[in-house]
Amino acid sequence: MKLNIFFLIIFLAIGILFSSCIKKEEYPFVPHIEYVDFTKIQNSLGIDEKGILKISFTDGDGDIGLAPGDTFGPFSRDSAYYYNFFIKYFEKQKGIIKEIELPFPNNSRIPFLTPSGKNKALKGDIEITLFINNPLTTYDTILFQAYIVDRALHKSNVISTPEIKVKKQ
Repeated sequence: MKLNIFFLIIFLAIGILFSSCIKKEEYPFVPHIEYVDFTKIQNSLGIDEKGILKISFTDGDGDIGLAPGDTFGPFSRDSAYYYNFFIKYFEKQKGIIKEIELPFPNNSRIPFLTPSGKNKALKGDIEITLFINNPLTTYDTILFQAYIVDRALHKSNVISTPEIKVKKQ
């Protein structure tokens, strides 16, 4: 996951350098996300083990992400906003989509992304690797819902993945 975040930061930095010559984009201050893709990753036995969720985002004031030192106030470890990328896991059980509390959270911290300069608008993609094969269940169809929160605590819209069929064994 750290490698994905590193590449995200490099990608954004290059994009910011090239975008200085381009017309200024304007977006709302509340972040907006869209589902882009979900790619399954199999283990050596051909069983679906992980998946990569890819979303795109925009933010008008560029206050996406948290620095490693952002662990006080609303971003403290025991706060609801310690994480800023929230992901819920669902299973299709007997034809009904049901949210499942996993023993480990899928939530994550997007690193600090605010560009320097006058135009703070941000647009980019975020990828996160998730475990998709829940060993505590036999159900094989899942989906995820996700949203992000910026440093001003503006919550984005919620996106859903399509149903994902998981090869269990």
